[in-house]
Amino acid sequence: MKHPLCLLVLFLTASLAAAEERPNFVIIMVDDMGYAGVGCFGNPYFKTPEIDRLSAEGMRLTDFHSSGTVCSPTRAGLLTGRYQQRAGIEAVIHPVREHPEHLKGLQTSEVTFAEMLQSAGYRTALIGKWHQGYVHNSKDYHPQNHGFDEFIGYHSGNIDFISHVGDHNEHDWWHGHKETKEKGYVTDLINQYALDFIERNRDHPFCLYIPHLAIHNPVQVRGDPIRRTEEEGWKRWKPVNFEERVEKYRGMTLPIDEGVGLIREQLVRLGLDRKTLVLFFSDNGAAAYDFPSGSKQLRGNKGSVYEGGHKVPFIAWWPGKIKAGSECNDPAITLDIMPTLLSLAGLEHSADRPLDGIDLSALLLQQKPLPERPLFWASLSNSGNRDEAMRDGPWKLIVHHPKARKGSFENEQVELYRLEQDPSETTDLAGEEPKQTAAMLKRLKTWYADTQLTATEQPGGWPR
Repeated sequence: MKHPLCLLVLFLTASLAAAEERPNFVIIMVDDMGYAGVGCFGNPYFKTPEIDRLSAEGMRLTDFHSSGTVCSPTRAGLLTGRYQQRAGIEAVIHPVREHPEHLKGLQTSEVTFAEMLQSAGYRTALIGKWHQGYVHNSKDYHPQNHGFDEFIGYHSGNIDFISHVGDHNEHDWWHGHKETKEKGYVTDLINQYALDFIERNRDHPFCLYIPHLAIHNPVQVRGDPIRRTEEEGWKRWKPVNFEERVEKYRGMTLPIDEGVGLIREQLVRLGLDRKTLVLFFSDNGAAAYDFPSGSKQLRGNKGSVYEGGHKVPFIAWWPGKIKAGSECNDPAITLDIMPTLLSLAGLEHSADRPLDGIDLSALLLQQKPLPERPLFWASLSNSGNRDEAMRDGPWKLIVHHPKARKGSFENEQVELYRLEQDPSETTDLAGEEPKQTAAMLKRLKTWYADTQLTATEQPGGWPR
């Protein structure tokens, strides 16, 4: 049974409460794209004209972060508006059935933004990557049990762009609950079905969540051969030189860019542009072993709690509402998406299940600064290694656990950085600032302990 909180949707008396006035939402999240993955955020290799146009007509947040450093945790945080540790999803939901994290998934006790909007009359869809649990482990993990009227895409962490075989070496492309053998390059299919959903729901308020497969591996551009089959598994692509690597990077990024342009054009054509908020961001930092999409000024990559692991591009577009060409460097995080959507839709979330994110609507629509607050990260790798971080104003605390037992918090090693002076996190100030370090470490541990007090029970997991 679905958690009763999803039924406690309260409509505000503000003007946005009327269905015809409630905005539509298009949430585009790309995979493994670092901070400099698109032109308007400093990509030195090629332009992304449609995404850059979205930025020129909207707002850039230059200090935006994913709540996780890898796929599954960020998605759990995004969907629920709460730190993913509260949902019991701290690591990648792993494709290998014997792995400790394989059995986990988003439990039906969680409340997602899709459920809240669906309960308020929105048409909802997820087109693309789910990665919140394998349905062979539990039918509860299916997206349509979490507020999405429609689902077209895949359950696993990644699939072959051509054969659609997932990281668990099984075919993984679905229309709802039906596994579908369908031809097509995945990014093109995602773009196609996104446009179809908008067309069909032009006369209703809708929320369209588009979590792209690209630029996650397998490395495949249009016309490339199959790299994963059920019989032989994954054959990894190896570049001949850096130029070829960049060319593949371009070939996987530009179809996303085309899709952004097509969505924008369709919203304008249908007269929906002035009542539709479009958001664009990434789920974590650059996967350095695939593409150089991260900023050279940031330390770390995907999986790291340094800035390069979670600082990502963010664009918000809403003609007539968001000032064109505007920019803000206030820190924000993917947890903020849900409270922003609910606020703009005229909805209140239940106080019994408080959100960790904050409403960004005053920032986006009126350029009002955000209140100061700490931000936290806790990363659990595929091999069971833990790292934590905390952001408090200009200060950034890093905690490593070298040679600790898998899943444990042993061998604590701390570092402290002052980001406005040292954005590359090169000068450790922990020794010079012992009081600041100790205070932040205490707050970080208190935060993590708080998330575990009511953390959703999950099957499996690393032993504590």
